[in-house]
Amino acid sequence: MAKTVVITGSSRGIGFGLARCFLERGYNVVLNGSSPESTRKAMERLQGNREHLTAVSADISSREGITRLYDEAVSHFGRVDIWINNAGIGHEMRSAWEVDSNELSQVLRVNIDGVVSGTIIPFQRMKEQGAGKIFNMEGLGSDGFMLDGMTIYGTTKSALTYFTRSFAHEARGTAVQIGTISPGMVVTDMLRRTVSDGSPESLKKQQFFNIMADDVETVAAFLTEKILAATAQSPRIRWLTKPRMAGKLLMALFRKRNLFS
Repeated sequence: MAKTVVITGSSRGIGFGLARCFLERGYNVVLNGSSPESTRKAMERLQGNREHLTAVSADISSREGITRLYDEAVSHFGRVDIWINNAGIGHEMRSAWEVDSNELSQVLRVNIDGVVSGTIIPFQRMKEQGAGKIFNMEGLGSDGFMLDGMTIYGTTKSALTYFTRSFAHEARGTAVQIGTISPGMVVTDMLRRTVSDGSPESLKKQQFFNIMADDVETVAAFLTEKILAATAQSPRIRWLTKPRMAGKLLMALFRKRNLFS
């Protein structure tokens, strides 16, 4: 019987890439998007064996949305083996005091409330069934890196990392893995928005990302294999390690890339 993975925020970007990779490996996949339209379009893009695929539109910033997503997955496939809290939203690049209060609240709800509920609820269910894996998606700020204009977003990712490590420590001794996955710099819509205004600063960022960033397919395949192979109680899976960064800097002397063309 195929195992089942639920990926929040998987209608596009790295979440969609992960969904494709798990499907290719014979897993049941539950797609999730914030709207019925985005979720439906994502499902249509994934051709192949539809008996292993379903999609649920749910607001993952609320406990009710997380619970409904989990229940729908169980109803369709019988159980959930892997839960990935990938959903996250950014904001326009501006200083923290310039971020609109409504936008700020939405970022906090999705990136913090969604991850907290998206860890607690699956953990409780998986603990009852005797096994499971939960992975939370790190991002800018998880390692303390600061970028002007992204303070609010970076704060949510820093909080996510602390929460996950501390939760895993509390959950030690159970049969449920609680870990993080770090995709590094991936060319997604969120990354493109940070370099889209055509300013000299934007062009500098493009040059940096052309050296350090990677496409969704490459990173998603790596993360999928590592998630499946992970055996530690609290694994921390990272794509852009220091040795890989050094290798990219060396390759930049001989290779020119344009990931934003």
